[in-house]
Amino acid sequence: MPADVTETLDPSLVAREAARRTVWTYLVLTLVFSSIFYALIISAGSLAVHGGLYVLALMWSPGVAALLTRLIHQRNLRGEGWGWGGTRWQLLAYFLPLAYATIAYVVVWLLRLGGVASFGSNLLLFAAIGTAQSCLSALGEELGWRGLLVPELAKLTDFTRTSLLSGAIWALWHMPLILFADYNSGTPKAYAVICFAVMVVGISFPFAWLRLRSGSVWTAMLMHASHNLWIQGFFDRVTIDTGRTLWFTSEFGAALAVVAVAVALVFWRLQRPLSD
Repeated sequence: MPADVTETLDPSLVAREAARRTVWTYLVLTLVFSSIFYALIISAGSLAVHGGLYVLALMWSPGVAALLTRLIHQRNLRGEGWGWGGTRWQLLAYFLPLAYATIAYVVVWLLRLGGVASFGSNLLLFAAIGTAQSCLSALGEELGWRGLLVPELAKLTDFTRTSLLSGAIWALWHMPLILFADYNSGTPKAYAVICFAVMVVGISFPFAWLRLRSGSVWTAMLMHASHNLWIQGFFDRVTIDTGRTLWFTSEFGAALAVVAVAVALVFWRLQRPLSD
């Protein structure tokens, strides 16, 4: 039998080719759907237009693209990671962003790079309501990035490249809002882009690790929701700008970028349990 015919019958090669097609279909659909809302947000000049409705739709674009991709290639929605996957992984997913954000902001406060104010709301109520609201938008992204993209990339390459590639794509997806709308902290855009990209690629390691280790997309939803809630809704609100604070805080500052690299290294070293 000719060698090329033998290769086409190799199950591993067939699976890899199917994964490649799935990834490319997903990326094209995500770009198409996202471009609609990029245009609406950029033309308005603000993420707050229509009460943030366009942003919510944009965040659901990767998820809709993922579900449609599954239907196109599989004729079903299996593979997204609908199972719970273990409570310990869900707890780790939720509290990890709170931990790395706390480290980053406490360092900023201790070094007097920013001040700290009291939080005027009931913290438990804030966490309960805020988490529920944040999960609504986070799920839209995570059905795409970690529901589909990470497990499909993992069929094509190793954990390190899966984390780096998914993180780079995720960071790139945000760039139109940073460069052409008001999704930034007020520092120069080049600086904001670098810090944001480093942070996103860094935290993509625990995102990918948790998704692959637990088999559950809900870990990604909870981690994403917790990240947005505690950084944007809490730490940024209680931190006082003392002149150069924005260069270190928020998702566009150096503190979270540095801590994210450290977090990435921890989960990179933990990659072996993925084969258990």
